[in-house]
Parts: sequence; structure tokens; C-alpha cells
Amino acid sequence: MDARKPRERFAVSLFWRIFLMNAFLLVVATALLLSPWVTVSSPVLFDEAVVIIAGVLAMLVANGLLFRYGLAPLKRLSLAMAGADLLHPGTRPKATGQHEMAELVSTFNAMLDRLESERATSSARVTAAQEAERRHLARELHDEVGQALTAVLLQLKWLADRAPVKLREDLRSAQETTRESLDELRRIARRLRPGVLEDLGLTSALRALAADFTTTGIRVDHRCEPGLPALTQEAELVIYRVAQEALTNAARHSGADRVDVELRHGASGGVELVISDNGRGRDGAAEGAGIHGMRERALLIGAQFTLRAGPDVGTSVHLLAPVRAEAGR
Repeated sequence: MDARKPRERFAVSLFWRIFLMNAFLLVVATALLLSPWVTVSSPVLFDEAVVIIAGVLAMLVANGLLFRYGLAPLKRLSLAMAGADLLHPGTRPKATGQHEMAELVSTFNAMLDRLESERATSSARVTAAQEAERRHLARELHDEVGQALTAVLLQLKWLADRAPVKLREDLRSAQETTRESLDELRRIARRLRPGVLEDLGLTSALRALAADFTTTGIRVDHRCEPGLPALTQEAELVIYRVAQEALTNAARHSGADRVDVELRHGASGGVELVISDNGRGRDGAAEGAGIHGMRERALLIGAQFTLRAGPDVGTSVHLLAPVRAEAGR
């Protein structure tokens, strides 16, 4: 049994609609010219010219309406293709029009679904590889370079205690420089591998992250609502990385002196991260790699990412992460 709708079963293709319309108009025009009611004199009379011009105009109007109606779905599809962005998934043109047009739009939508799925899979693999490399680098920095700097710090202390008075001050200065380098190295290692996130959870990790960025001269206020629902480890890592990137952008590009970090209850029972600064905003600048990275991370967990910015009004980053049934620690 044919399950197709009657409209699809008897659908006429665009080619045949255009062909039949033009054939009908030409047959009518030929019949009128051959009939005794319409004749063409030499020279052409005014009434005859009016009939011919009216016939040509009728053919042009009929063809114009036919093309406008028949090709309208193609125009909508062209606009949808021009505006398609895999970082903004879910937007699809409606499969309207005749059967072949609707089928073309449906094919395009299926292609977008496949591309978004493949991009999400590849992004997840890239992100996993990046996190593994971050953990490796953090471990190398902490275990190798950190221990080496600690040994140098101890040697400088031993030398400063035994050096002559003239050299002691220089050795103390070198000791302080080494200590500052060691502290910076540890901060870098913590950013590469947020051990506090794995050990103490998201709230403590965001608090530590806010404290790290306070050293850059920016006042970072952190607020976390109590009783937030549990999230998967993947979702917590995405929220942490988005917060880290947003704070980095605020410190480097916004010119802000204050940033508010808030973790609160979101819509539909989710968890929302909001990071706002009082900087100069994006001022029409194109989205860079950092913002694209945040969007891609949000897609990994099905979160909604929103960036609100304008000239002289600061920038606000919103990430709404859904809560899944298997979430929990």
C-alpha cells in the first residue's frame, strides 16, 4: 500500500508546471491569431496592437507569478544555507512548497543534522584530547619544573645564609624571584588541571578561580546559590572552562576593573553560570577563538550559551547547563 499523501502522489514537478503554463499560453495565443476574431493588418491597427500587447503582458504576468511562487522555497532555502552556523544548532527552514521543494528542504535539514552530530562527536574527541594534554602538561610542570625550582629555591636559601653580607641581599632578591616564579608556575598548573574541581567540586573550583584572577588587578566577586542540583563531571568541567575563558577575556580585552561570577538556579531545573564585567564591551568586534571555544564546549553538554555585549555596557556571558538523571558525585 502506498503510504504517501495524495498531494505527494500526484505532485507535478517544477519543470512540468513551467512547461505546461507556457505551452497553454502559447496555444491560446496561436488559437486567437488563427481565429476569425483576431487578425493582424498591415499596417497594424490600434485595436490589434492593444490585443497583442495585452497578450504579451498577460504571459509575462503569468510567468512572473509562476516563477515567484515556484521558486520561493528555493529563496528561503538559500537564505537558510547562507545563515547556517553549526555553533548555533537547531535552526531549520520549514519544508513547505510542492513535493520536490519540500523534499529538497528536508534533505538540507537532514544534512545539517548529520553535520551537527559529526561536529559534536569530533569536538568531544578534540576536547578530551585537549584535557588529557592539559593534565599531562600540568603534571610535568608540577613534578619536573616545580621540583627543580624548589631545589633552586632551597639552594639559594642555603647560599644566602652563608654568603658574605655584600652578596646576601642579591641572593635574597634571587630567592624571592624564584619563589614568585614557583607560585606562578603552580597557578598555571592549576589552570591546566583544576585539581580542586575533581577533589572539592564546582563551587570550590570557581571560588579558587576567582581568587586567582584577583591577582591580575581585577576585583572578582563570586556568588553561588545554595542547593544547586548535581551535575555530571563533564558538565562541571565545561562550566569551569567557560568561566576560565570568560575571566581571561575580561582580563585581557575588556578593560574592566570588576567581574561578577554567579552560579545559580536556571530555567527548567538547570544550572546557570553568569559572568558579567563593567568593561567597554565588544564594540562590534567579531567573535574570536575564545568565544567559539565556549560555544563548542556548551554544545558538548547540550547547554545554551548566550553572549550579551554592547559598547560601553560591558559583557555578560550566560551558560545554562541542563541537569541529567545520571548526574551526581
